[in-house]
Amino acid sequence: QVQLVESGGGLVQAGDSLRLSCAVSGRTFGVYNMGWFRQAPGNEREFVAAINWSSRIPYYADSVKGRFTISRDNAKNTVYLQMNSLKAEDTAVYYCAARRGMVVTAKEYDYLGQGTQVTVSS
Repeated sequence: QVQLVESGGGLVQAGDSLRLSCAVSGRTFGVYNMGWFRQAPGNEREFVAAINWSSRIPYYADSVKGRFTISRDNAKNTVYLQMNSLKAEDTAVYYCAARRGMVVTAKEYDYLGQGTQVTVSS
């Protein structure tokens, strides 16, 4: 069984930075494609960023491109989301998800974390 635990959320002001972490239990972290998603009240869960397990090529939503950076440390079984220049519209619960062998999406994943709240005040 694989478990994902997010941390690093909080309340910040617009323009500030946060780094989210997602610790993954299990010995096969290295073969999972990982992604970050977010859900604001009244909205569907949306894609933020993802990273391929082998090539480590990152993918970003247009809304965060240039501000957010996804990375992974397979030795620590952890994926990160560095968020810079935060905006009020980035306010949401952020989730990490894992999927083995296939692209991870907001609705297609093998495992999903419990989420961490990010609130950006303007």
